[in-house]
Amino acid sequence: MSKPPTVLIVDDNRPLADGFARALPEEYEVLTAYTGEEARESFHDDVDAILLDRRLPDASGDELLAEIRDGEYDCPVAIVSADEPSGNLDCDTYLTKPLAGVEVVRETVADLLDGAVSN
Repeated sequence: MSKPPTVLIVDDNRPLADGFARALPEEYEVLTAYTGEEARESFHDDVDAILLDRRLPDASGDELLAEIRDGEYDCPVAIVSADEPSGNLDCDTYLTKPLAGVEVVRETVADLLDGAVSN
């Protein structure tokens, strides 16, 4: 029996992060982090996809994205932010809050895991 894909959700808005987690099908293992520090503690090789907020109270999502890319982590990352895309972010896709519904979260994670996303 193979291990289910692990999705890490990083957002300081707990109700939103928890809602994203509940929106994902049970076939995923879902981890949540509400701070940059918790996110860093959750980065490991078993994480298959990350939904990452750009603004956290103790870290910039842009900084965390750079750490993911500079580290040994080979997983796709979707930035999920109320900010409009700016700069040259090395993310796999960018979603602007508010999202149109939980189906967007499900589709984005499925696309990240299938490698079917683009900036």
